[in-house]
Amino acid sequence: MKFSANLGFLWQDRPLPDAIRAAKAAGFDAVECHWPYETPAAEVAVALKETGLPMLGLNTRRGDVAGGENGLSALPGRDDDARLAIDEAVAYAQAVTADAIHLMAGFADGTDAHDTFVRNLRYACDAAPDRTILIEPLNHYDAPGYFLKTSGQAIRIIEEVGASNLRLMFDCYHIQLMEGDLTHRLQRLKPQIGHIQFASVPDRGAPDRGEVNYGHVFDVIRDMGYDAPLGAEYKPGGPTEDTLGWLSMMRS
Repeated sequence: MKFSANLGFLWQDRPLPDAIRAAKAAGFDAVECHWPYETPAAEVAVALKETGLPMLGLNTRRGDVAGGENGLSALPGRDDDARLAIDEAVAYAQAVTADAIHLMAGFADGTDAHDTFVRNLRYACDAAPDRTILIEPLNHYDAPGYFLKTSGQAIRIIEEVGASNLRLMFDCYHIQLMEGDLTHRLQRLKPQIGHIQFASVPDRGAPDRGEVNYGHVFDVIRDMGYDAPLGAEYKPGGPTEDTLGWLSMMRS
């Protein structure tokens, strides 16, 4: 089993290039991030080359975070802003050879939001045909009002868009809180899954705690034939190194 360090949460106390180096030293097989845009892509590329770690993915910008925004791609009337964010993410992903781009939908609801999201997803898929475009349902505890709420809604949108490079980001933490039935859902949705993330439930900590038996979940993922690195997107609540006991235990 291979694992990716999500540097949006892990080693947040370090500049992104140093966090990449820390992930390598800790034994991760890959890295991923949230919004790396304040760090020059050239610096990230140097750290990736030095460590040999692939960058699995990054997110489009959320928009006006202070104003409460959490993504732009499903906001009616904001296509221009959404596409600027998409273009920025595509350019950065190309510069650091990131495999995937997660389009943040934002807080919205209704038919207009759906149509806007579909339209912007098609734009992103066309703009980055050599990248995987990901969409991710978020739970209504952490992100109340977020447009994309369930895996079923995500799959219907993926089918409507009809692009070969559009996939589901299956975050076990969000899916467990909203829908449960993780292992059956993983097995059923495997053809549409582009990346898998995890964290303990309900506190979003390291995976060796909480209500989900990740040892079993990872066994099921392995038996499915899914061999890409799984994204450790959890909040360490202290020094990241102090929370990594699970890594060697669950790798086998």
